[in-house]
Amino acid sequence: MKPVIINFVLFQLGWFACVLGGANGLPWIGPIAATAIIMYHLSRAARPALELKLIVLAVALGTLWDSALVVAGWLSYPSGMLISYLAPYWIVALWALFSTTLNVSLKWMKGRLALAAAFGAVGGPLTYFGGSKLGGVVLNDPVAALVALSIGWAIMMPLLMYLSERFNGFDMLEPARS
Repeated sequence: MKPVIINFVLFQLGWFACVLGGANGLPWIGPIAATAIIMYHLSRAARPALELKLIVLAVALGTLWDSALVVAGWLSYPSGMLISYLAPYWIVALWALFSTTLNVSLKWMKGRLALAAAFGAVGGPLTYFGGSKLGGVVLNDPVAALVALSIGWAIMMPLLMYLSERFNGFDMLEPARS
């Protein structure tokens, strides 16, 4: 099976583990699945240290972003929140998991920042909406939350794609940067 397909399928499995675990009072299931997937991802990278840097940066950005949405009152989570104003730990794991797609199944967006912004503006809110339908997240003010998510992801996705170009542990044609 092609690495792009494996990456996509593993991300989807991890996404469901995180969201359904969070929705059903088992928030630790997602991080366990995400950790296994991330370890596999890093084992496949030509330069795992670069991939790990990308994961850490994406987690930091994503945790700040999701925590801001919690503080604003637009999102709330049924489980996994260690501190009331921070995103739950399964969302943090989901950000790490998402970052594993940037240099593999989402690499087609590299250098296409407008496309990445459009993809983020539509895809970001759709994933949260889907997560809300599964019970993993509550959109307290659905319209405001979805608008905020759309704007945030329209900014976040090009930024993540830029970072994935800088910290690419998979493409051996690009020069190593640290």
